[in-house]
Parts: sequence; C-alpha cells; structure tokens
Amino acid sequence: MAPSHTVRILDGSTFVVCEATGDIEATPTEPTGLFSFDTRYLSKWVLTVNGERLNALSYDDLQYFESRFFLVPGLATHYVDAKLSIIRERAVGGSFRENITILNHDEKAVDLQVRMEAGCDFADLFEVKDEILNKKGETYAEVESDRLRIGYRRGNFRRETVISSSEPTRYDRTGFSYTIHLEPNEQWHTAVDVQTLALGPDHRDLRIGLRVHGTERLALQHDLEEWIARAPKVNSEHDQVAATYQRCIVDLAALRFAPLSLGGQTLPAAGLPWFMTMFGRDSILTCLQTLPFTPELSATTLRILGALQGTRCDDFREEDPGRILHEMRYGESAAFEEQPHSPYYGSVDATPLFVVLLDEYERWSGDAALVKELEQECRRAFRWMDEYADLVGNGYIWYERRNTDTGLENQCWKDSWDSISYADGSLPPFPRATCEVQGYAYDAKMRGARLAREFWDDPGFADQLEREAAALKERFNRDWWVEAGGYYALALDPDGRQCDVLTSNVGHLLWSGIVDEDRAEQVAHHLVGPRLFSGWGVRTLAEGEVRYNPIGYHNGTVWPFDTSFCAWGLRRYGFAEEAAVIANGILDAACYFDGRLPEAFGGYQREQTKFPVEYPTACSPQAWSTGAPLLLLRTMLGLEPHEGHLAVEPRLPVGMGRIEVLDIPGRWGRVDAFARGRLDLHKLAD
Repeated sequence: MAPSHTVRILDGSTFVVCEATGDIEATPTEPTGLFSFDTRYLSKWVLTVNGERLNALSYDDLQYFESRFFLVPGLATHYVDAKLSIIRERAVGGSFRENITILNHDEKAVDLQVRMEAGCDFADLFEVKDEILNKKGETYAEVESDRLRIGYRRGNFRRETVISSSEPTRYDRTGFSYTIHLEPNEQWHTAVDVQTLALGPDHRDLRIGLRVHGTERLALQHDLEEWIARAPKVNSEHDQVAATYQRCIVDLAALRFAPLSLGGQTLPAAGLPWFMTMFGRDSILTCLQTLPFTPELSATTLRILGALQGTRCDDFREEDPGRILHEMRYGESAAFEEQPHSPYYGSVDATPLFVVLLDEYERWSGDAALVKELEQECRRAFRWMDEYADLVGNGYIWYERRNTDTGLENQCWKDSWDSISYADGSLPPFPRATCEVQGYAYDAKMRGARLAREFWDDPGFADQLEREAAALKERFNRDWWVEAGGYYALALDPDGRQCDVLTSNVGHLLWSGIVDEDRAEQVAHHLVGPRLFSGWGVRTLAEGEVRYNPIGYHNGTVWPFDTSFCAWGLRRYGFAEEAAVIANGILDAACYFDGRLPEAFGGYQREQTKFPVEYPTACSPQAWSTGAPLLLLRTMLGLEPHEGHLAVEPRLPVGMGRIEVLDIPGRWGRVDAFARGRLDLHKLAD
C-alpha cells in the first residue's frame, strides 16, 4: 500500500499515486505510478534541474483529478533564498497531462538543463499487489521526432505509453530533456502529454486515453459541477456533517468507472489503489447507500451486472448460470488467464443483493421499465440461489471455491482467510454458510415477491417466493441462534455446527429483516454494547473473542460501510436511538480523516485512543466507505419511500443541531427534509 504521504489523483479507472514532489519512482511492490485499466503505464517520472532533484514546498489537491506542486532545487536546508522555483500542475482524464513552469527569481540570467526520466514497467496491478513482477513479454522504446513511445507486447496483448511535449525537446529511450535560457524574472513553460494505449492484435487502438488538454480539463470541471448540482444539498449546524457530505459527493464522482462496454455510463469502482474496477458486491452496496443522493449510479450498475450475469458452469471463473459477478479486470494476468477475473464470479452475496437493489431502486425512482427489463435476470438469480448455491441441500446459501489455485477461499464480504472461525479460534471446513447471506436471500425473496406481483404479472411466483422466504426465516432462527450469547452465529459448517462468535454481521441480519421480532432487542444491545461498539463504530469481531485484534482486517477493525448497514438495520426494527449512537460515532470519526473515511480503521476503544487509529493498508477513497455517511444521513433522518411518497422520521443526536437535506430526488420529484437533534447519546451509551 502506498504510504500516507503520497499524493493521489484519479478519474475512474485511471489514477496517479506519487510523492509530494510529483515524482514517481515505483518499486515492483508499491502502487505508485500512473495506472489505467489495471496496468501501470508510468513507473518512473522524475524531474531534475541541472541534474538536481527537487524538493517540495507544498502541494495542492485542486480537484480529485488534478494537483499542483510547488518545488525548488536542492535539499530543505538549501532553499531559504532559492532563486529558482518550479510549478508542476497535472491532471488525469483517461490519460495524463503535466504542465511544468520554471521561474527565475534571480537578478541575473540562468541556463538550465531540465530532464524528465520516464520509465514504464507495464506491471499488472495483481503483480504489484502480490509483490511479484515477472514479466513474460518484451518491453520496447521507440524515439520519434516528436514523441517517445514505450511499449510492452506479449502475444496479442500490447500496451503503449506515448509521451509528447508542447516545447522542443530531445527524446531518448529513458526520457526527454530541455535546454533553456531564462532572463531575470522570466519564466518558461511546457505541457507534457502522456497517452495510455491498449492495442489489439491488428495494432488497431482498442482504447485511447483521453488527452487532457485545457478543454478536456474544463469538461471534467464542468462534469463535476453538474454532478454536485444534481445531488441534494445538505446544510447543518454541525459544520463537519455538511463538509463530510460534500467530500463524499466529490469522491463518488472521482470513483465513477465507465466499463469499456457501456459507452460512457458509469458505476462506482470499489476503491483506490487496488480496486479501481467493477465489483458486484461493492457496487451494489454503494448504490444502496447512495440511492437518495445519486440514484443514477444504480440503473447503470444493475444493467451492466445483469448483462454480465453468469450463463454457464466454469470452475476457473466460478461461474454458474444466474450468478452475479464478483470482479472484472482488464490487465495482462486476466487476459492470459493467470487470474480468473475476466470476469470472476466468486461472490456468494452479490446475486441476492442484485435483486435487493433492483427493488430498492424502483421504490425510490418508480422506474418500472427497468424492473421489467431485468425480470429474467432476477428469475435466473433466484434459480442460482436455490439450485447452485445450496451445496449442502438444507435450504441455505453456501460457498466453497472450485478454483483452488487463484479463487477466493471466503466468498462473503469478510473475504480474508481467517475471517470465519469458531469461538475457540479454529477455522471451519468448507463449504461454509455465513449468516448475513441468508438474510440477503430472505430479503431478496420478499422483495422479488413484490416485483413479481406488481410488475411481472405473476402472482403465483410471488406467492412461492413469500413461502420460501417464510420457511427460510423459520429455519434460520432455529439453526443460527446462539442461545447462551443472545445473538446469531457468524456461520455454519457443513455439519451444521455454529461458528458461534459475535460479529457485526448481526447488524446486516437486522437490515435484511430475517431476525425474529422477539430477538431483535438482544441483537440491538450487542451492536451498541462495549464488545462490538468502539465508540467510533461497530467492530467486525467482538472484543473478547479469541481472534479479536483491533487492527485485524476482518477480526476487530471498524469498517464504516459495515457500521452504516448496522445502523440501517437498527432503524428497520425501531431502534432509532441506537442507530443514532453508532451513526454519530462514524460521523465523528470522519472528522479525523478530513471527511474521507477509509476502508477500515482500528477497533480500539474511543476512550483509549482519542482518535480513530488508521489501518495501514486501507483503500482511500473507497466506494462503500464514501457511501457510509450518506446512508447514515438517511438513517438518522428516517428517509424511506412509502407508497409513492418520501416518509421522514428523524432521530438526531442533540449535538448535531439542525440538518437540512434539500432537493431529494425520487418518484415524488424533489422534496426537502429537516431535522433537529433531540437524543442524549451519553445517556444511551450508558
């Protein structure tokens, strides 16, 4: 993972991670460089003046797609009276453009040798992530009169980086140089374009990165302004809430990913740096979080996931008919089937969640046409749940990877190797069935029944789905309840033995509606109790469990997205005050991350640390962490579509003051919601 002092700019699948000077000097194992569609197109980009490296005075994050660096030659102790300064301005918009300005502040003229070292290793993102760079193709460099072309070929797989400059320069195989003369108080400027090319077997451009000229930069700026204008406005007496919301809306714009087959339509990419691509689960959950604010993302997500729904049995990709994909990649390892992500279907929860999103989207938007358009995809999803996912034959959804070389062991959202365990800390055999997935299946069947009855003209199918849902709920509450603890087990093993640890997954069960009413209060108390609730958010694994670790990836950290769904679940069962408690914790934590919540942070008790402890390899920005404050706003305000109207039933903490959410879009047009904090969270926490 890139260290925290790196500077990041992004636009969908294209992003740059660099040092505070703007330089890139990547190692095979660090995600620094210029990346696009899972390939690193620049691994070295180092600017020198008269052979001297530059030192940073400051840098500005101008927008998510552009940054500016102010530099001087020499070490920090040498530039108190610097006579020369350098400004680097760069932007991404499919590709990469850098403007370099050099200013002479001396009273005499200077002659300068300006050099940019450029290198391209064309590393696949998986090679960087797995810390193995073992290229099997050949790299080449071609010096042309007006550009430097660096490429990589392996069979029919070919990628090129093409570098050109607005000012006369001398190109060589490892970069380009300028000789310039500056009079006193004179400045020199050049614009450098870096295009990223993917070439087909006939050498035809399959994809050409956009050249980020001034007009394209203005187009990006205009697009961002339109995106912000379409989103509801949030005003709050608690200044940080409005600021966090604004940061989230901008980050959602940055994370918009346009798959090659969609002609410019976008859905949320999962997160920077490792997951700037399409993920079934992540995109769906992000859309659920953001529906009241950015509903257009949901329609695109549903259409593309439906179009790529599984059609055959393929053990390498873990594809089945009706299964919704987990992950799609475009790099070398996917092209040569060294990784199965072309696409990969090893997710056990994306399929029921697909139906959940479609129903929720219709409730907000009234888009009956899309529900009818995706009827067969939904029917195939139900068939997958019933016929392909029930590996044990007891009516639950199970998983066990068929691709034992490169497939995921755990195919739930807690997908690290040790995330599923018994209370004694040992790991269960496969297949495994996790609790929240059964909740998603229950919810999908209940929602699918509504769609069948109201839109597909099939009341018989609706009745069938409701019967199946009722039977699932009865079985689940019998088999998964841990009587001694008063909560639901994390998972079952193939013999029906419970993985009887207390986890945040119980909050997802509340959200799905599968929890029996007479058990909901016990679950709610756990979610705000000292073992799960850190004061900042809900721990993934409860304190006191054998595998608990406050900085364990899924074994004790706080995931903001996870906490947001726990809050939504609490609200569903009428525990509005408890939902406000944990919502308040996450929103407080956001203040320490400048409004940009990371993928995860430490599960240490709030009184112990006074601030949320950063998780060292967390993605940031990450889509469902970005969506978390938006879902928490919805939860605290009690925003729910109801019979074609928007219902508002707020429950806010006292210290939050007044919140206004203006122009909430939906089938009702646009409406406003207002609330004032009235809950004493200190009493509730006690």
